[in-house]
Amino acid sequence: MRYLWACLVFFAAFTLNVLPVFSAGKKNHKGLTTNLFVLQDTTKIKYVSPKDSLRKDSLEQIKLKTIYRKLSGGVQKDVKDLSLFPAISLQQSLKGNYAGLYVQEPSGEPGSVQNMIIRGATTPLLSKKDVYAVQPLVVLDGIPLIGEHPFAFDIQQYDFNRIGPATNLLAGIDLNNIASVEVLSDLAGSSIYGPRGVNGVIVLTSKAASGNSRSISFNSYIGMVQKPTVNTINGKYENEFRQRFYDIYTTNGRYSDDEEYPVYLSDSLNNVYSGKSNWTDLYYKNALIYGVNFGLTGGSDRANFRFSLGNAKSQSVADGTGLDRYSAMFNINMRPVKWLLFSAMINGNRLNRDRNRTLRDRFAQINYFPDLSAPPAPNKDYYGTYLKEYSKGFDDNKTNLIQGYAKLVATLGKVKLSSAFNVDYNEGYRDIFYARTLLQGNSYASNYYGFNQRLMIDNKAAYDFKLNTAHDFHVELGQSMMWDIYKYNYAYAYKGANDYIKINLLDSDPKLPNGDDNPNYLVPKAFPRELTYRFLDKTEDNLLSFYGKVNYSYNDKYFLSGTLRLDGSSNAQPTKRWFYSPVISGAWNVKNELLKDTRLVDDLVLRASVGRLGRTFTYDNYAQGPQYTASVGYTGNLTVPGYNAFGVLTRPYSFGWVGYGVPWAYSDQLNVGTDVAMLKNRLHVSVDFYTKADKNQLIGIPSYAEYGYKQSIESGMDVSNTGVDLSIHALVMAKNKFSWNSSLNFNHNSNTLKALPRGLNQIIIGNRLLRVGEPVDQYWLLENEGIYTSTAQVPVVNGQPLKYNGQALKAGDPRWKDQNGDNVIDEKDKVLKGHSLPTLSGGFDNAFTYGNWSLSTNLYFNLGRKLINQEMASRFDFVNREGNTDVSSVKEITFWEKRGDYSKYPLYNPWSTIIPYRVDQDLFLENASFLKLRSVSVGYELGNLLKKRNIKINKFFVYGAVSNVFVITPYTGQDPELVSYDGVDTGYGQPIPRTYTLGVKMEL
Repeated sequence: MRYLWACLVFFAAFTLNVLPVFSAGKKNHKGLTTNLFVLQDTTKIKYVSPKDSLRKDSLEQIKLKTIYRKLSGGVQKDVKDLSLFPAISLQQSLKGNYAGLYVQEPSGEPGSVQNMIIRGATTPLLSKKDVYAVQPLVVLDGIPLIGEHPFAFDIQQYDFNRIGPATNLLAGIDLNNIASVEVLSDLAGSSIYGPRGVNGVIVLTSKAASGNSRSISFNSYIGMVQKPTVNTINGKYENEFRQRFYDIYTTNGRYSDDEEYPVYLSDSLNNVYSGKSNWTDLYYKNALIYGVNFGLTGGSDRANFRFSLGNAKSQSVADGTGLDRYSAMFNINMRPVKWLLFSAMINGNRLNRDRNRTLRDRFAQINYFPDLSAPPAPNKDYYGTYLKEYSKGFDDNKTNLIQGYAKLVATLGKVKLSSAFNVDYNEGYRDIFYARTLLQGNSYASNYYGFNQRLMIDNKAAYDFKLNTAHDFHVELGQSMMWDIYKYNYAYAYKGANDYIKINLLDSDPKLPNGDDNPNYLVPKAFPRELTYRFLDKTEDNLLSFYGKVNYSYNDKYFLSGTLRLDGSSNAQPTKRWFYSPVISGAWNVKNELLKDTRLVDDLVLRASVGRLGRTFTYDNYAQGPQYTASVGYTGNLTVPGYNAFGVLTRPYSFGWVGYGVPWAYSDQLNVGTDVAMLKNRLHVSVDFYTKADKNQLIGIPSYAEYGYKQSIESGMDVSNTGVDLSIHALVMAKNKFSWNSSLNFNHNSNTLKALPRGLNQIIIGNRLLRVGEPVDQYWLLENEGIYTSTAQVPVVNGQPLKYNGQALKAGDPRWKDQNGDNVIDEKDKVLKGHSLPTLSGGFDNAFTYGNWSLSTNLYFNLGRKLINQEMASRFDFVNREGNTDVSSVKEITFWEKRGDYSKYPLYNPWSTIIPYRVDQDLFLENASFLKLRSVSVGYELGNLLKKRNIKINKFFVYGAVSNVFVITPYTGQDPELVSYDGVDTGYGQPIPRTYTLGVKMEL
């Protein structure tokens, strides 16, 4: 309804021509100069008036970026094309559009966290903490955005989701407010951002007013997400599936009297489980999505502004999930005197998220597993009863985000001084109540408040001068100070007084009526005090930086740049507080030097960069050396132990031992690339060869168990990534009214573990083996070669049959390969196989225009990637996952959905003590390569037609689009994209739906 009212008001204003003052068209370009500059994959023409002082600033920025791109491999794309995709997060908008940028989207649930990796993972992804450490820096108008720190995982038993709203903070970026998106992959571009940019940088520049123009923009879309077609099953089908195992491995073809067969499957006449399986009517639904953004721009050559308002709603097809975003942005530029410029920006967003209702996430949240003997019933009448009980509670998730800056720039002849104050702040709230009917008589309530805050002061001084008109110098000195604070307050409680009091009320009066101190001040009133748990934690990270930079160009042929940084981090140990980072880059314009008269080549630049950049530690724990902390209590969460009612602290046995002398980690990078423009600028090719060596990284070595420690956190891990980025943009055809543009980008990357602490050759961490000389994203698995159909087939050596961890293999057991020939199957027979990250990924775009019509397609692909189909392993391992009270026995309503190809798996003996359907074997390792038609859009530009009728409008573009059209993959699961950071498909990822949208982009 809000969307319809917004559209009605705007179109009424437009039709009545109420705002003609803002719609003055550009009838001529007299006195304007045309500046043509070639980006890596686009050619743009900008009209710039030299008389306009604010537009002169824009011209200088264009000039600097043109020189910069001769030194760096950064890629920039047209945001207009990106904004046609109905994305709710920045990651979704960038996926497949930039060479070297890989995006993980483990779930189609709106607002869920998505990951980005530029040019390969720099560390093994063993936990969410490692994923956080490899994320690139996102910069909005010079503000380095802060992420949500993973230190809250320290009080969680499971890392499925972080406590709190766990909302994707980059869902607060509205691309309709963004003028350009640039991905900086090498140190030539990213080093200016310091250690925060060691993983690469994504630079967002917001739209701003320019000069003496006034305009109104209106961008909007409305659409529908289509529910998927699924095959449902019921208890009868599950019984038939299990019966095949009983027929083979039991004497009478049925379960024995002493076996606990699931009650929900034992009665085939029970219509609750063996009747209709129509739960999808309540779980999967077509849903509405929409987005609207209104922008107003105005001003003069001395002062201008841009103001925008926006609202977007993204709903999923599954489980009633969705995200609402409300946004506002304001930019202002003022030049009170000729030599002084003041700029400011503020961007605010509110994100309201409706989360999933999965049992696993709920039980992990409450640290409590009720009776799991029966899953939710597939009949919608009974499933609807569960949803009704769920609706008696609430799960409210709200996130507020605000970014802003204030900047002064003084131009004093050839000297330019600038000073900026940047702020990025976000806060999240999550309030939960689960009624006692969901938890066997135990109600649950929790409240979370947390914030992440970054303040930054950035000062720069630059001096530009020329010698003999051929030698161009740019000297820059800079200093910045960054303060990061992460904090949360969290509490939960069990067994409330009743289901009508849904919050954990506290006695808030510090005094009694007689004036005495209240001994029950802040004591829970609605929940038992002994079942109330409270947590508060805070971590800080400060970074002080100084740098100097010199750029030199000779006759527009040779370019050289050098940067030297000095960074000091509060997370580094006192004896290793500071780190020097040198970076050198250079370029040679071959066209201007050797090919001036060659018509075939329009531009040819060779460039290279080499340097070192420090990597800060994400935890302040590493800066302290040996330390004390809280201990793990009986609930599984961190609690402070006590002795005679006095609080005490212990050594960090669960976190790990941290010693002294921990040095900075750093990244050594080399990049060699070339940019070529040919055939009258109709073909642009950019290719980069790179190597990244990330050294002195920390990793937990299983050690000191005799002292009670889980691990020893030590430096000395080195990981290298080598690869190539390729971007090709071609104007394939341009004839009369028809044109065809085509763009291809891809990245090929390979990683290798180069060193481990203490000179170790390999270590085992959980179910992962890290071995020097091997990739860090491989799986450690047993090789499955079939099945032993009889005990006689089991190899026998010296009278001893082949054994698995001391147990003799028998008929019905897997035929695992004995790699070392010692007649024992154990961890020594596991091999490293596959890659959880793609070895080749990218996108292929095509855009066709005919007159005012346009058609565009976007293909996205991942190759050389494999994943573990844990969902299928859990399905076949029903014997060991039935009736337990742990997370492995949780069955969701999607248990009644048939996924995968059952016929490809041998029928092992599920009662075998060796657990034949264990997940650490290549039986469940599948090829997850895919090619996805991500979007198709058709549009028509009405602006030209309206102008002929003297309607003052610059642009009126209407379009229709279909997203996530189809996927081609050998993977037998639901979607090869729906995989967690460790390459495991648990089946919990919600579908990425097919979406149909109609939209309009208008400029007055």
